[in-house]
Amino acid sequence: MSAEPQIPPALREQVGKLQQMQNSLQGVMAQKQQVEVERLEIDRALEELKKAGEGDTVYKHAGSILVRSTRDALVAELEERKELSSTRQTVLAKQDERLREGLKEQEARVTEMIRAMQAPPGGAPGQPAPPPAQPPQGGAQQRP
Repeated sequence: MSAEPQIPPALREQVGKLQQMQNSLQGVMAQKQQVEVERLEIDRALEELKKAGEGDTVYKHAGSILVRSTRDALVAELEERKELSSTRQTVLAKQDERLREGLKEQEARVTEMIRAMQAPPGGAPGQPAPPPAQPPQGGAQQRP
């Protein structure tokens, strides 16, 4: 037989929710990082396009090939992508914030459930058990 106590199903469920929220937060953080990298690339491309003259030939990626385009068309396209990226960043930041708040609440629930499991019998959860009754101190016992 195992000496370890069994984890109650309710606690197991709450820990599962906590892990799921942690995974969701990691996913959102990864998406935020990808969007930030995309924005940096867009900014660099816009800087280079602004260095190009009005009549210079410019190209853009279309899959695995380059397609000739106009400077103004590329600037407009990149500005639109930058705006969409900014909106996505805002949405992801809000998701991140909500997930972090929910994670704190879920951690508190799990911690409270663990404390309640560890509370001594007869005591209030989170409160130490009262000390056992001690016989009166003294050298002589009274006789009837």
